Amino acid sequence: MSRRLLATLIGFVAILMWALLALFTAASGTVPPFQLTAMTFLIGGSIGLVSWLFRPGAWRVLKQPWPVWALGVIGLFGYHFLYYTALRLAPPVEAGLIAYLWPLLIVVLSALLPGERLRWFHLTGALLGLAGTVLIVSKGRGISVDMAYLPGYLAAIVCAFTWSSYSILSRRFSAVPTDIVVGFCLVTAALSALAHLAFETTVWPRGGSEWLAVLGLGLMPVGAAFYVWDYGVKHGDIQVLGAASYAAPLLSTAILVLAGFGVFSWTIAAAALLITFGAVLASKDMILRSK
Repeated sequence: MSRRLLATLIGFVAILMWALLALFTAASGTVPPFQLTAMTFLIGGSIGLVSWLFRPGAWRVLKQPWPVWALGVIGLFGYHFLYYTALRLAPPVEAGLIAYLWPLLIVVLSALLPGERLRWFHLTGALLGLAGTVLIVSKGRGISVDMAYLPGYLAAIVCAFTWSSYSILSRRFSAVPTDIVVGFCLVTAALSALAHLAFETTVWPRGGSEWLAVLGLGLMPVGAAFYVWDYGVKHGDIQVLGAASYAAPLLSTAILVLAGFGVFSWTIAAAALLITFGAVLASKDMILRSK
């Protein structure tokens, strides 16, 4: 197995973990968004800190030029700040769909990377994934755009460009070890705590199940997922990872249905076909190379 294929598969793990985001968030109770972000990123950063106990000297990775830190902090904290801002200023369905343009943007912007070439099947696969995501989020009832919510829509657009740019530009710093994500997570936790104090009222999880949900968020979708995504976008097939990212809302919806938080419908089945076919189409070159 080539290093590029292995890195792509490692990046897929992040998508699988992000599929658990909605379930764990729903199970975490009424903890405000920025407070939850601060708590979970603290847990996510602690994963790396614990690993450093067994790898003396690993902390030296934190000595990086300011552009590395700027990219990581803007990527992780900036994305979440803009996402929650968009949800506050615009209807959640429309804002969420606009913010979830980032997989498509990753595929398109990847053409700017050295050695990468945007082919028709990459773009078509990403568009099919976007169509499937629209079906899931809108439940087949369509969406509407009200210019009264323009600030929220703009925040969602910037949010999408923030995460896609972070993912694309990470390739520029491919020589920087993934351990740097520890620092990104801890700074994001601190900034999220400040945002919480400025905009929210503290609400702690109630009972063991809600605390376990917060722990699950910090260990996987808001923890380990960022480590494997970092490695995947730096060394794997970023166009395939971008198109395949549309599988996250589909898998998330399926998990919610299985857990009793949702109901199966024809829109889920149609979205499954669109997203699956789109991901396979976008991965055409990778699949043929692996044979």
